[in-house]
Formats: sequence, structure tokens, C-alpha cells
Amino acid sequence: MVMKVAPVVECIESVRATHQPQRTYLLGAGGRPFNQELAQELSQLDSLALICGHYEGLDARIDAHVDGEIAIGDYVLTGGELGALVIIDSVARLRDGVLGNPESPLHESFTGEPLLEHPHYTRPREFRGESIPEILISGDHGKVARWRRKESLRRTLERRPDLLARHVPDDLDRTLLEELSRESVKKGTENT
Repeated sequence: MVMKVAPVVECIESVRATHQPQRTYLLGAGGRPFNQELAQELSQLDSLALICGHYEGLDARIDAHVDGEIAIGDYVLTGGELGALVIIDSVARLRDGVLGNPESPLHESFTGEPLLEHPHYTRPREFRGESIPEILISGDHGKVARWRRKESLRRTLERRPDLLARHVPDDLDRTLLEELSRESVKKGTENT
């Protein structure tokens, strides 16, 4: 079943007349991939309308009445509602006043550079035999910063190596990546 053009276009026109969104997007598998960069772009808008398809999708003539299409991933859902919620949450948290600290979204995965964030720890210092890395409680801010950077690179290398293809490493990153490579070789030798 495909959603009919007339009711959807009439709805778009009504929303535009009443709420005047700066942009209107369809949610669909063929759209621009949603990522942190697009979330940042959309967060600069004062208003946004998201059209959620359902069933087999929407009549293709609706494309002429929207600013584009967004896909939240390479998979199919029964409707666009969950995708819209993902976009709303990701975009809203980038708006002033949503998070308690306006600096918070500046230091997270995918923000500024394509790396995953370093691991975080809380109290207690030891839990079921696992301890917080000693460096984090050393008080040496320079060593802590270096450790965090290395762990960010390690996590990205282990969990999302595809992201490293877009990363432009500086001298420190190159050094840390070499250290990680040596550690990996050493670990592989110990396991054989």
C-alpha cells in the first residue's frame, strides 16, 4: 500500500501555513544518510517538519513538495515515526538549553572528527575485580589527555575502523596509532 499524494500534500501545506517550518523532509531509505553532521545542520534551523512514510511508502509526486529525504540507516522500518524520533532527539540535544552544559555536545563521538569517544568510569574505584585505569586518578592532566586520545583511537580502530578512513591524524595520533599497532602485534604473539 502506497500513501496517496493528495492527503499528504494537503497536510504539508497546512503545516507550512500554520507553523512555517524552515525545511520539510521525508523519512525514507533513499534519503541522505543521517549523521552527526546533518544533525548539527538541522539544529541550526528554527523549525523543521518531518514526513513519516508508512506501508510501502509515499506517492513519488510528494517529492516535489519537500526539501529532501533523510534515511536513518541502511535498514527498513514499518514506518518513519521511529526515524523521526531519532532525528528529533539527536537534533534537539544540540540546541541551546536542552543539555545542562552547552559544552557537552562538543566532546562526544562523531563531533568534530570521525572518532569514537574514549571510555568513561565512575565510582567505586574497583568493581568485581576491575579497576579504573591508574592514569585517570594520577592527577597528571597531560597523561590523562594522552590516554583518552589513545583510547579514543583504540575504540575506533576496534569497533569502527571504517571511521579512521575519514580521520586526518596529527603527529600525536600517528604516534598513538603506532603504539596501538605494536601492542596488537605483541598481544597476538602472546596469544599464540
